[in-house]
Amino acid sequence: MQQIRVRGARTHNLKNLSLDLPRERLIVVTGLSGSGKSSLTFDTLYAEGQRRYVESLSAYARQFLATMDKPDVDSIEGLSPAIAIEQKASSHNPRSTVGTVTEIYDYLRLLYARAGTPRCPDHGIDLAAQTVSQMVDQVLRLPEGTAAALLAPVVAQRKGEHLELLEDLGAQGFVRVRIDGRICELDALPALDGKKKHDIEVVVDRMRVRPDAAQRLSESFETALRLSGGLAQLVFLESEEREPLTFSSRHACPVCGYSVPPLEPKLFSFNNPSGACPGCDGLGVEEFFDPQRVVLHPHLSLAGGAVRGWDRRNDHYFHLIQSLAKHYGFDIEAPWTELPEHVRHVLLYGSGTEAIEFSDRAEAGRRTRRRHPFEGILPNLTRRYRETSSPMVREELARYLSLRPCPDCQGTRLNRAARFVFVAERSLPEVAHLTVGRALEFLRGLNVAGWRGEVAARIVKGMIERLAFLADVGLEYLTLDRSAETLSGGESQRIRLASQVGSGLTGVMYILDEPSIGLHQRDNRRLLATLKQLRDLGNTVIVVEHDEEAIREADHVVDLGPGAGAHGGHLVAEGTPGEIEAAPASITGQYLSGRRRIEVPTLRIRPAADRQIRIVGARGNNLRNVTAELPLGLLTCVTGVSGSGKSTLVVDTLFGHAAARLNGARIEAAPCERIEGLEQIDRVIDIDQSPIGRTPRSNPATYTGLFAPLRELFAAVPEARARGYDAGRFSFNVKGGRCEACQGDGVIRVEMHFLPDVYVPCDVCKGQRYNRETLEIRYRGKNIHEVLELTVEEALRFFQNIPAAAGKLQTLADVGLSYVRLGQNATTLSGGEAQRVKLSRELAKRATGRTLYILDEPTTGLHFHDVEQLLRVLHRLRDEGNSIVVIEHNLDVIKTADWVIDLGPEGGEGGGEIIAAGTPETIASNARSYTGAYLSPLLARDGVRRAVGA
Repeated sequence: MQQIRVRGARTHNLKNLSLDLPRERLIVVTGLSGSGKSSLTFDTLYAEGQRRYVESLSAYARQFLATMDKPDVDSIEGLSPAIAIEQKASSHNPRSTVGTVTEIYDYLRLLYARAGTPRCPDHGIDLAAQTVSQMVDQVLRLPEGTAAALLAPVVAQRKGEHLELLEDLGAQGFVRVRIDGRICELDALPALDGKKKHDIEVVVDRMRVRPDAAQRLSESFETALRLSGGLAQLVFLESEEREPLTFSSRHACPVCGYSVPPLEPKLFSFNNPSGACPGCDGLGVEEFFDPQRVVLHPHLSLAGGAVRGWDRRNDHYFHLIQSLAKHYGFDIEAPWTELPEHVRHVLLYGSGTEAIEFSDRAEAGRRTRRRHPFEGILPNLTRRYRETSSPMVREELARYLSLRPCPDCQGTRLNRAARFVFVAERSLPEVAHLTVGRALEFLRGLNVAGWRGEVAARIVKGMIERLAFLADVGLEYLTLDRSAETLSGGESQRIRLASQVGSGLTGVMYILDEPSIGLHQRDNRRLLATLKQLRDLGNTVIVVEHDEEAIREADHVVDLGPGAGAHGGHLVAEGTPGEIEAAPASITGQYLSGRRRIEVPTLRIRPAADRQIRIVGARGNNLRNVTAELPLGLLTCVTGVSGSGKSTLVVDTLFGHAAARLNGARIEAAPCERIEGLEQIDRVIDIDQSPIGRTPRSNPATYTGLFAPLRELFAAVPEARARGYDAGRFSFNVKGGRCEACQGDGVIRVEMHFLPDVYVPCDVCKGQRYNRETLEIRYRGKNIHEVLELTVEEALRFFQNIPAAAGKLQTLADVGLSYVRLGQNATTLSGGEAQRVKLSRELAKRATGRTLYILDEPTTGLHFHDVEQLLRVLHRLRDEGNSIVVIEHNLDVIKTADWVIDLGPEGGEGGGEIIAAGTPETIASNARSYTGAYLSPLLARDGVRRAVGA
């Protein structure tokens, strides 16, 4: 069958939709936000594909998987196995990196294990094989009379009882073994737990070092090396804390005897005890009490509360401070910043060995005097944090913790042995710190001599392929050791896309959710080439997308609509991009053909020289000492290719410092010399795409503050007043009115152990969240559950005469969320929808006219028509005197901005400088700007009117 036939799809808002999709083609599904695109692609096609796959498994396998509901569709024919690549953050695991997620790090570990050369960290000498004579000489150099035991490792971190091995050792005449660090006799062995990992070493010889013991040592070493396959260990019996000596007939330093275990891939894994840095357990960072967080108010004095908990209100600690002031002669009423440097150091880190006389109040008012060194504020906090058993104390102290690179491994996550293995004069952490583009250059030029070169060639080939796929989807600026937690949804999605291209599967139906998110126009073409490559392998590629270039490049386009929510779910047009353009009913076609367009403003507001924020010397991440001027009272767009430093400049630097100064937020801001002009604004708000809540309790009604007036309305109903119900009765967060079986969630979480948790509707309230008595209270014929099930559009009509509710509902409608239900779980909202809910909450607040709004790609998930609606909202905020800074790639937003700052020229190491700043016309005329190259034809096409006014 050459088509996927869908008949009678009614999932969510789909209106009995029937359509035929060509197989092995690139299909773009487009339409307004809420028109039913995800309902068709993910909730119908993908869900049915997954359900059929699960049903093909055995009954035994199915018991471990969630039962998947059949989508509301009459029939789907010609369905292939389905793989969904969604735009969600890939991992919240601090151990996940770009390298581990893409499996490139696994190849690297194999390369270093098979072709790496270990090197002595102290002498820089490549480790060579040790002979038995060299081992004996090294032992004889120890002080005479040293008591030691020579061990042969036979089991390393392996599960099991190992009975057969131990019996065999006894038969060979050995008397003792060391099990998990304890020496035992073979005829009195402890029972080993077969489910735990064990270390077993045979005690080959016990001796005191003497000059005449060379022959005995030689024979013992030969026995140990034969038993263990080339390894021997000398442990010191009278000083167990002393580091044992490791000998290897393969690798050891001839000067100091430093040796490493045989090179295995697990030695280079920071998720394995064999390779992880012991200081940070492979995380690469450690927690520490940060002086900047501890000294919360440096402008205050110690007595006035510069350090919380060490002021007048805490009698014990304040007496310590007074004794210190007397000893060192400083004023406890002086601001912290004016105290001498050495005094501040003693206060924070302690007096070392210097004893100080402390006076403290004992019982019955008497004073006691003692002399002892001062512990220091930071060591005191560290000790209390480590020793306390109170969760509340730990939570309070944790507020003063920050993260810093581990001092043992310098953030590389690996132990000393793994860090000193080299391939082509580079260690594994050095290669992992390269960007994808640089790593490609290194591996393509890699030339390893001898037998190692033959082994390396095959491993390197696999790595180059995977890295090339990452570069093809515009991710060459990412470093391999970058934490997966810091990736945006779009970056995570493109990483998974690159992995799928590398897998080489055919006959699969791939469904992608806006893969162009966060991608500059320059990189879009490469992404589309990757999608076509997937198609050419013999796959059906279905993409939910709003990008104009993606729509034009598609083989087949499906346009849903005509409106959002209840007004959507119909097939407006389908066919080639040309047929969509010609369809009169298609809003998408009207924008593609130019019959409708987002107009360029006839007048741009000129920036005022005395109203601007000036960021001086920004150096975060890849920024190169950048100085940027952001005009206030305007809509400013910050653009540039992916990885050029936009988020670092705007979010990490500007928002970080402004939030700390204006809002008192405790945010780790990126470094810069200074920021001028912040006194001209009274607050700063970062409207990002993080979820508005992570549980089913969060929803648009609770987040925007709409739920409070709704509950008060229900509490004012005569029946509710007669029963004595207050507003709290209609909250699903407190006991009383909620269903206690699900505690007001409406769903019950089922833990699936090794699978994601599954939420199933509550059997008692049937998902309605409230108990029967609460649901009997009705306002204009609807109970509280039915009100929460209304869409914003329906609720606006229902509550049009209630100003407290209508105002908030109107702002939700203004940002294009008229199709969202009031009680819709926050976990089901996309990143773009969550961002617009936050924007609507800000719109509903009383405007001060001095607010700085920061938005990161607000057009995510928006159709051309929705973008036009969003721009009206942003211009409305600007016209009230506020300042808006938007990080954006969408050309329609950039062309309507008052001011544009373009970063680049490339991503990663090749970016971090300002290429151009000015009006969109200024950017378009700049030859170095990639943004300008794409903006120029758009401005020309839309008939730009270049009047610049005040």
